[in-house]
Amino acid sequence: MPSSLMILIAGPYRSGTGDDPQLMAANLARLEEAAWPLFQAGHVPMIGEWVALPVLRSAGATSVTDPLAERVMYPTAQRLLQHCDGVLRLPGKSKGADQDVAIARERGIPVWHRLEDVPGCD
Repeated sequence: MPSSLMILIAGPYRSGTGDDPQLMAANLARLEEAAWPLFQAGHVPMIGEWVALPVLRSAGATSVTDPLAERVMYPTAQRLLQHCDGVLRLPGKSKGADQDVAIARERGIPVWHRLEDVPGCD
């Protein structure tokens, strides 16, 4: 395993929010809390929404409730997983994060459920 890994941080974003923008922003902030420790450990943190949301906006969608979101949100994570070396699955119910984990396992990509289990983050 290389010393510097690209790690997808997976967890709830839209789940349980009722599509409330403030709740989704709070979920994204929780995902982002793991970014600094991963970066400090020498890794490249990645969150699917960091890529998917600008793509969605550039396609003309105004929110994640736009029908176009189905063609952007999950597929973005699937494409990112072609380049990621691991997945950090944070707690919380999330269909998308569960799909990320399933794809990672199918591809033999390590999945960690605790930050301290990621190499270099102990």
